Amino acid sequence: MSPLLPDRTYDVVIVGGALSGAATTILLLREQPALRVLIVEKSGAFTRRVGEATVEISSYFLGRVLGLTQYLNEAHLVKQGMRFWFCNEQTRSPEQCSEIGGRYLSRVPAFQVDRATLDEEVLRRAQAAGAELWRPAAVQNIKLMPGGLQTVIVRQAGSTSTISARWVIDASGVAALLARQNGWWRPNHQHPTTAAWARWRGVKDWDSVELAQQYPQFQQEFYGMRGTATNHLLGDGWWAWCIPLKGGDVSIGVVFDQRLVDWPDHGSLGERLKEFLCRHPVGQMLLADAQCIEGDAHWRKNLSYFSSTYAGDGFALVGDAGAFMDPFYSPGMDWVAFTATASVNLIRKQQRGEAIGGAIEKHNRDFTRSYERWFQAVYHEKYYYMGDYDLMRLAFLFDLGLYYGGVASQPFKRGPSALCDPVFSLPVSGPFYHFMRGYSRRFAAIARARRQRGLWGRRNGGQRFLFAGYSFDGGTTRPLAKALLNWALLELTEGWRTWFSSAPAPVSKPLPVISTAQ
Repeated sequence: MSPLLPDRTYDVVIVGGALSGAATTILLLREQPALRVLIVEKSGAFTRRVGEATVEISSYFLGRVLGLTQYLNEAHLVKQGMRFWFCNEQTRSPEQCSEIGGRYLSRVPAFQVDRATLDEEVLRRAQAAGAELWRPAAVQNIKLMPGGLQTVIVRQAGSTSTISARWVIDASGVAALLARQNGWWRPNHQHPTTAAWARWRGVKDWDSVELAQQYPQFQQEFYGMRGTATNHLLGDGWWAWCIPLKGGDVSIGVVFDQRLVDWPDHGSLGERLKEFLCRHPVGQMLLADAQCIEGDAHWRKNLSYFSSTYAGDGFALVGDAGAFMDPFYSPGMDWVAFTATASVNLIRKQQRGEAIGGAIEKHNRDFTRSYERWFQAVYHEKYYYMGDYDLMRLAFLFDLGLYYGGVASQPFKRGPSALCDPVFSLPVSGPFYHFMRGYSRRFAAIARARRQRGLWGRRNGGQRFLFAGYSFDGGTTRPLAKALLNWALLELTEGWRTWFSSAPAPVSKPLPVISTAQ
């Protein structure tokens, strides 16, 4: 091990050079270009990864904060919102499946990105801003010293170096180096989800003449493009994403609740993924001639986790190194935007000579509350009603309307400083959290009752809900008012059956056994 040398002392060491680490570096050096920043990245080159769909907050962060708008338009695809496809035992073709989605093109920008190329570009810009990069290099250990110099042990090219820094930013992703090393990492046992995904070639073009002729009702009263949306296939306890990438490849994967879904147990992971998706009429249409790209099929079990600590006097956790909830609604890059912005704000305060004890306490309180409330309001028990068209239509109207009105609009109206306040961290958000948690729990209870009565998914065929699209003006409240009325009618017509009964035990199936064999 080499001794500690003066030229191996930095102001900030970033552990991980992908999006969260490189974005944090750019923000740090933008206002303080003299900072000595070292990025330690373990890979020689980034490979494709999940997190390929941005939403309004993450698109704002990438475009207006990091300055990537021109690059995103040139190298990636403009996203046209979200679409949802439902089926039941009576649906035999895609045009018989119930659909939820916009009637027109999206009003607020978002993108479908190839993370390998995006992460490389953001890292390149971090270097151009003045950061030093060690790559490939692996961080073996981090010794924290509150208020002092942090010590980082790095292995590179067969030798080990000891470096020091006033701050360490953990952007190591799901490896979560600091959280695991210090015993802060916690699995979210309330949310036992698994994901399997791959990239595909030969996927059908949603907007092709062939499909329009084969399924003529597809185009009636619809004026946008389905192909560049994030299309979701939904079933009982599971959902799948279909995300197009620049150049023609398509990212398709499944996320399922392990208590509700039996996963195929024969064949390679790619074969089982295709078999599972082809149970849905839309999946069967899309993947009829598709081939999984060799070596690009993956799975991950027990997706949801969090850290009990997010920052201290000398360190901060950004992106997936701090927490992950669920890929539904693509919240991962929103979390990157919030954690990176808030962590840089902490470092700036310390560099200006300000006392940061109170700011660190607030940072940990805000992100702990944000994760818990975000999870409880949006994801807890959602898989019990996710595949039911009626219930998901109402949930979607509430979820998206409140996101647009209360979350996504804030940075556009207030500027980047709004990203220092993560979702549900402000006192004003309390009533909205309780409202969202309330309707989600009610929909889960109604879904359980529908299963018992054999009525779950009864309207999953033959329904089309095409809405005009959301914006940041006052019109966003109109769909919410209609959804409230529909929820009241739902409670009066069938929800009353669950008002005075305790929640039935969760429907459980044997946990799936997933092999990584290809």
